[in-house]
This record gives sequence, structure tokens and C-alpha cells, in this order.
Amino acid sequence: MSTPAATHRREETIAAIRESGRAQVLVIGGGINGIATFRDLALQGVDVVLVERGDFASGASAASSHMIHGGIRYLENGEFRLVHESVQERNGLLATAPHYVKPLKTTIPIYSFFSGLLNAPMKFLFNRSGKPSERGALIIKAGLVMYDLFANSGRATPWHAFRGRSRSLRELPRLNPGVKYTATYYDASMHDPERLALDVLGDGVRAGGRALNYVEAVGRDGRSIVLRDHVTGEEFTVSPDVVVNASGPWTDLTNEALGDATTYMGGTKGSHIVLDNPELVKATGGREIFFEHEDGRIVLIYPIKGMAMVGTTDIPADPREPARCTDEEVSYFLDLIAHVFPDVPVSRDEIVYKFSGIRPLPKSDATVAGQISRDYRVEATELGGLPVLSLVGGKWTTFRALGETLSTRVLERLGAPRRVSTRGLAIGGGRDYPRTLGDRAVWLRRHLGGEDDRTRLLLERYGTRAADVWAHLTAGEDETLLGGELSTRELDWMVREEHVVHLADVVLRRTSLAFTGRADVASLTVIADALSPILGWDEDTRAQELADTIGLLREEHGVDLPDYATR
Repeated sequence: MSTPAATHRREETIAAIRESGRAQVLVIGGGINGIATFRDLALQGVDVVLVERGDFASGASAASSHMIHGGIRYLENGEFRLVHESVQERNGLLATAPHYVKPLKTTIPIYSFFSGLLNAPMKFLFNRSGKPSERGALIIKAGLVMYDLFANSGRATPWHAFRGRSRSLRELPRLNPGVKYTATYYDASMHDPERLALDVLGDGVRAGGRALNYVEAVGRDGRSIVLRDHVTGEEFTVSPDVVVNASGPWTDLTNEALGDATTYMGGTKGSHIVLDNPELVKATGGREIFFEHEDGRIVLIYPIKGMAMVGTTDIPADPREPARCTDEEVSYFLDLIAHVFPDVPVSRDEIVYKFSGIRPLPKSDATVAGQISRDYRVEATELGGLPVLSLVGGKWTTFRALGETLSTRVLERLGAPRRVSTRGLAIGGGRDYPRTLGDRAVWLRRHLGGEDDRTRLLLERYGTRAADVWAHLTAGEDETLLGGELSTRELDWMVREEHVVHLADVVLRRTSLAFTGRADVASLTVIADALSPILGWDEDTRAQELADTIGLLREEHGVDLPDYATR
């Protein structure tokens, strides 16, 4: 069978890398921080190659709480630099990525006035903690005042507000009647983190960088890095001037594969569940409910895409083992929902999706996981004369600043100048994004021929890059799929422009089908049938893709699907 045109780009990229055997910089790890570093370096004109052993943004970056936030609780740990950077980056992303990052009204229910009054100063002043407890109104008020002051420069969100019990229950009548106060402030939501990562990646590729998913760094041969293509099983080498290890929680394992035993990392597991419960979604009043539970864990109830997402846990984890949301964690989430909204019935049967990931935290001897620093640092080593910069830590909110920091370290090694800063630089489909309903209607008529469910979905999914997608859709015969959720030429676009290799890439990361509980066997079959001619799958490959995706959804995400192999 001849190779479909849509697969040429990946094969051509591998062939070019294999032929030259060179790159100025090799970035290992295609999570958001590796992608941000890749984008920054490409914009400086650096010859940079990014490799990711799975799909882009499929590891820790896919397991986020879908928030861009300053981290108010980091104030208690004295991490003022991180909080300041985070709120400034949050404000920046509201401007540069408005298609994916939007203001998020957040309310903290408070059940006491003085609780936590001893623990917080002990943590802040002496790095000591007693028994974890919920924070009372006084501590939360002090934290929010400081938080707002950090956000004041370039402010993009309103100041916080405190409410007493009566007004709190008028605004949120299903809230636990034992509430004494609520505190409401604004952070930002990120409804499509994987798509935001793809947009950052696309900027880097269009600037001249080369990016490959399903390619793993498996060893080192002198100053060359051995890469394995998991699609074909073939291995090849590239000789960079600098290696950036941005493998997240797997940073030590990558260094081990390259011949360097490091012990930088000590991540914790965070899990979430997604419930199809309209009553719970309504109870939130369209805002995130965010609080510290009585055991000291930060938890949230978050209305998103018509569902209610609940998280998160903070449990020591081994990156060599797969991260899974356990039955114990699910019970914990259901208990906390009952604590906040005691008269809202919730059932395990309403869970449509579960996900879990390991935070890329530094190794720490902290007795409480929440005390481990969320800040980042760069560790420099040399392997056989090859400089290796390992990223330790990092979180979604600060990806742009982190990428610029790490890129600057690389440029110093290369003796190359910085040509441009990414601060204030629009990301992908955030460029010229229409902000109001009226402006969106005008934009849709001008660029997509009109406003309907399909064109609104394209603008939501791609931002203003939807104009390029639309040009591709209308350039040939296009058949809509799944009631307009996708189309045959949109899948072709995803393969050509968004690095789709497997069925799961579409279902889990290019769309919200899995997250919102719509990835049933019938839908998966329709998508697999449409992808087959684009990717050149024969019947055996198509069947294997279906079986693999169904197995992944069942085992990793708790989706109730039959075993395809036994059907």
C-alpha cells in the first residue's frame, strides 16, 4: 500500500534528522514545559529538535486540574517569587491565549474564623507544620489580600470579596449550611490544556523547529543520543550541542538511560474524576469551589464542559509505575462533595472519566506532600562532554516563563543571542481572537462563512487558527462525523498539522470526547474508519487501534466499555 500524503511530514522529519544526524539542541520530553522551551528556542532561530516518547502533552501535562492559577497556598510556604511569577503569567495568558484561558470565578467555603492560625505561621516562619487542618477566615483573608497585591501589576481579574453566611447561602443555596463565610476571587480556567500545548508546539514548528511524538531517547553513544521510533521500532541517532531533559517526573529515568544516575525528582500523584451530574454543576453556580479539606489537602469542584470535575489528591508516587485513580481516591472525592454540598445526590455510576498523573516535584523530605515546593530549577551536568540541562519542577501556569528561563540557559551555552521574548506574544489561535459574542459572530461570518454549531465548535477548538482549518475543510470533499463533532477532512488536518498517530490521540487530546464521556465503541469505530485511509491502516491495524484505545479508556480512565477483543 502506498503511503498516504498525510503521513509524509512525520516520515520526512525523521528522514531529515537521520540524514543530518545533527541538531543544536535536543529537547527530550513533550509535556508543556518541554514544548514551551522548544517554542522559545525555535523563535530564536536555533536548530531545535523535540522528541516525546508518547503523544505530546499526554503525561503529567494531561493530568492537570485545568487551571491557570497563582497558587494562593504557596504563600504559606513562603514561595513569594513563584506566586508573583504565577499571577503575572496568569494575567499574560489571559491576553495571549484567550481562546483557551479565561477568567475563573473561584469560591472558598469557610467553616471557622480562627482555624489554622497556629499552623500557618509555623509553616511560614519555621518550615514546621502540625496536624493538617482547614484554614479559617482570618488566614484566608490575609492570604487573599497578599495574593491580590501580587496580581496588581497588569491586573486582569477583579479583587477578592468576602461574604457572610446569609449572603453566601443566597448565592450558593446548596452549600453546606454550616458555612460561616465564603471568599470569592478570580484565577483562570484552561478548558483544553492539551490543545493549548499543541498551539504552543505549532508556534515552534512554524518557526522552524522539528517535533516528533512517539520517539524516545533510549541511550547515548558518545556525544550522540540514541532515539527509538515507537511507530516503526527503528533506532537512529542525533548529535546535539546541548540536551534539555524536560521529562517531568521521569527526569531521573531519562538521565539513567543516558548514563547519568540522578535523584532530582520526588513527585506526587494527583487524581481527578469527571461526573455527569447536572445538579452538582448547577450547585456550583458556574464557579469553581476550591478549599482545603480537614485533612489539609487542597480539593476542588469545577464545572467544565457541562460536567463536574472533582480533584485532587497529593500522594507520593513512583514514576516507574502507572498512575491510576483508585477506588479509595474516588471514595474520598465523593465524601468531600457530600461535605460541601450535603443535599446533592452523587453516585459512582455518574463518573464518566477518571484521570491521574504524577506532579514533577523535586525530591523532598517534607512530611506533608503539600509542603513540597512547586517552584522549578535547572540542573546542569555533562555526559562525555555533552552538556545536559535537566528541568526539575514546573507547572502549567508558568510554562512560558519557565521556557524562556531554560531557553536562556541554552542560549548561553550556545553563545547565541536572544532575538525575541515570548512575553506578550500571542499563542497560536489566540492571535486576534474575538472576545465578545458580537465580535465572534462577525468573525465566524467573515472567516467560516456563517455561524452554526459546527463553526462555533471550530472556533472553540482552534481559536483563530480555525480559519486555516476551514480552508482545508472546504478544499475537498468533507463528510461530517458524530453529528458534526468531527469531519473526515478535519481528521486529515489533525494528522497533517497536529501530529496524530493513533486513534487515542484524537479521542483523548485533540477533542473532548473521552473527557465528557462520549467515547463509546460506536464513536470510536466511526473515527477509526475515517482515520484508516488517512494513516494507511489495514484492517488488522484498525482493529488493533480500536482494541488499544478501548483498553486504555477502560484501564487508565475507568470508562465502562466492553473488551473489544471479545466482541
